[in-house]
Amino acid sequence: MVDGDRERRVTPFARRAKAGRDPRPGTPPTGQVARSARLAAVPVAYAGRRIAGLGKRAAGRDAADVQREIRTRTAEHLFQVLGELKGCVAKLGQLLGLLELGLAPELAEPYRQALARLHDSAPAMLPGAIHAELATHLGADWRSLFLEFDDRAAAAASVGQVHRARWHDGTPVAVKVMYPGARRAVLADLQVLRRATPLFTALLPGADTRPVIEALCQEINAELDYAREAENQRAFAAAFADDQEVVLSRVIAQRGDVLVTEWLEGVPLTRLIGCGEAAELDRLGVLILRFLFSAPARAAHVYGDPHPGNFLRMPDGRLGVVDFGACTPWPVAFLDVAGDVGAAVVADSPADLEAAIRRHGFVAPGGALDIATVASRLRPVREALLAPTYPLSADWLREQVRLATDLRLSNVLRQLTMPPDHTPILRSFLGGIAILCQLRTEVPLRAECTRWYPETAAAAGL
Repeated sequence: MVDGDRERRVTPFARRAKAGRDPRPGTPPTGQVARSARLAAVPVAYAGRRIAGLGKRAAGRDAADVQREIRTRTAEHLFQVLGELKGCVAKLGQLLGLLELGLAPELAEPYRQALARLHDSAPAMLPGAIHAELATHLGADWRSLFLEFDDRAAAAASVGQVHRARWHDGTPVAVKVMYPGARRAVLADLQVLRRATPLFTALLPGADTRPVIEALCQEINAELDYAREAENQRAFAAAFADDQEVVLSRVIAQRGDVLVTEWLEGVPLTRLIGCGEAAELDRLGVLILRFLFSAPARAAHVYGDPHPGNFLRMPDGRLGVVDFGACTPWPVAFLDVAGDVGAAVVADSPADLEAAIRRHGFVAPGGALDIATVASRLRPVREALLAPTYPLSADWLREQVRLATDLRLSNVLRQLTMPPDHTPILRSFLGGIAILCQLRTEVPLRAECTRWYPETAAAAGL
């Protein structure tokens, strides 16, 4: 009996569908109620662990050991739920991977370990579900397209998973298949995110958060379009075709929710961070910086999803790059903003900086602005632009995250806002900075600015 026949005859299938969950094992629940219930269970379980911890401490257990156990179990539970739900909340897991760098090492370690498991082993679709999706999008004779197809998932992402295979002409390929129900799951998450806009407004009262949140929602929703991702990848592959430092795979085929690309045989950075040689990690960090910086100039796109799982060290030492779903067209007008604000930062002129910030819409018209604090926060940027190289580290990022997430009313970020079309740039910047800090990269920021954007660099006084 085939999977489809078995599903039609088993009554729990109907109950799962009515509850908003995908009927196939290994696929994420898609209904808002089911997804919200999974997330709500995390703080409830955390509260239960804290109560149980009081009893353990009363029984003589060491308080530090009890707290460590609570953090570890909570981290494992949180990232297990994020992996099961996939969709936007799995992307939240990537964001938490940035935020955990802002925690003290002893507090961050349980989350770091759980996050690594989320990246490497998120719950996979079972073979029956994968075969059904391939038949839907590639046709009933999909097996004729491949000489080999591995049913085991080679990697899991927020909205799809990747399988190794060999194309009918012998080419090793990566087959990316979207999770059944991923669209409904993402749409449900986006509705939750839109409803959370008042919360962001409360945290950032000077910002017009609604259009920024909407821009982020549209960007995430666009990642569900594999045809668009294929076009992005073709554009990047053409732009970097002759590059001696970066390698990108060709698109082999794209049909519906299936994308087939050349397989890149490299070591993900997730396996190198923390155990690779310092000089090699620094070299890879420079290549990532160069790739992210040069992408708009060369491919006219922003690479929007930089995290360690999307970068590989190839056998010949080059940097391999995968996953182009989050790429967006480059807003050329941003160069004027960068030149204008950059000139004020390099000149260390608070008056010019405030004028540039107001002129380009980073503060509400007539809104208050503590320009002295803003200038102080941007001094590391000035140092990075003027020095031959600038050292990044987890400690440096930890301090920046601490300042950015300070909930006191005096936090200057509460006075700032951001034009919505800069959202992809911010996303790329934050992800890139997190990776470079993990790699402890000595960033040659000035050299890369002047190499790829000479007119903007000149306008900034570099």
